[in-house]
Amino acid sequence: MKVGILQLPIETGNTQHNLDRAVTGLKSLGKQSVRLAVLPEMWATGFAYDKLPALARETPRLLSALQAIAGTYNMAIAGSLPEEENGRYYNTAFLLDGKQGLIGKCRKTHPFPPTGEDRYFTKGHELPVFEADFGKVGVIICYDLRFPELCRHLAGNRATFIIVCAEWPLVRLGHWQALTIARAIENQCFVVAANCCGTDGKTVFAGHSRIIGPDGSVLFEADEKECLAAIEIDPSQVETTRDFFNTVPSPAFEPSSYQDKIMSRDAARELIMRLKKEGKRIVFTNGCFDILHVGHARYLAEARTQGDFLIIAVNSDESVRAIKGPDRPINNEKNRAELLAALATVDAVTLFSEETPYALIEALKPDVLVKGSDWEEKDIVGADIVKSYGGRVVRIPLIEGTSTTETIERILGAKDGVIK
Repeated sequence: MKVGILQLPIETGNTQHNLDRAVTGLKSLGKQSVRLAVLPEMWATGFAYDKLPALARETPRLLSALQAIAGTYNMAIAGSLPEEENGRYYNTAFLLDGKQGLIGKCRKTHPFPPTGEDRYFTKGHELPVFEADFGKVGVIICYDLRFPELCRHLAGNRATFIIVCAEWPLVRLGHWQALTIARAIENQCFVVAANCCGTDGKTVFAGHSRIIGPDGSVLFEADEKECLAAIEIDPSQVETTRDFFNTVPSPAFEPSSYQDKIMSRDAARELIMRLKKEGKRIVFTNGCFDILHVGHARYLAEARTQGDFLIIAVNSDESVRAIKGPDRPINNEKNRAELLAALATVDAVTLFSEETPYALIEALKPDVLVKGSDWEEKDIVGADIVKSYGGRVVRIPLIEGTSTTETIERILGAKDGVIK
């Protein structure tokens, strides 16, 4: 696909002049079959704080003009404009597409204090990743580039493109060049950074809009003059780069409730594959966990110390009956899984219906397989699989007197309601 950049001088407050200039450039990019075109920060308005309410009212018209071009050329277009909502103003980047319409918008999270931007614009608090048909897209705006955690978040949520819309000054050109390359390298994604050029009062803008590959290669760099560029790129380079070695965090696995830790076999496998690409060590253990007790809690806490992520495979009700008889389990599979998921030491829970977890271990390929010390290593199901690719088998000592079976027997043997 082709990616385009439009580097423009911005005449502050003159929206029609800036729009006409942008339309001419975008049409030229469209005729070159550019799929994604990026404009600078505040490309149509500049930072005319004294005219901010009037300029924000122009935004719908400006977006409509961009949408018309996007539709004509089957192009996605990104750039920032002033946006008003409930009496507050935001520096907002919009991503439009010829087929999808408005894909989404993202507000600048760090208005720039030295120019007074933070006194006029409210900071944004969300960093969405947009789904376009050519890939996943994250957007940051100018000063946001200095905060690496923003791009880490976007890349962690699988962004393949990070767009930067900027009004970056020439005096800090070196920072611009270093930071755009750094964000591409550390996040192993394309960085498409459109800056403005020209002057505004005493400020001289840097230009030097750039397209950086996921390996940090500079695929295009403008000079300080007005220009446009259309560059052919291969989006599959992102996955190729990440497959060789991966420095991108997994999407934050932060379940909104502990029940979200309970997942299907396929979901567990997908999550574990991502974590293993990051170099995380996966710990696996399994059991019925029918009546949860302190022995279980200590066992699982020790298991968690063996790696970075602990997944528990829980026997289904059918599986428990096959192993322990028709009177078990005492607690059904849903309740057993939920109790385990509520433990802070447990990262994920999945159910299996077979008598053994052999097939599940084969599918998940954990780095560490944990069982109680009452099992000899030669008898531990899946030990051969884990050891075949260099994994470890760990046997954890059990606490005497905390067996589920013994607890049930004590309850059943109680006299006059007294458990001995």
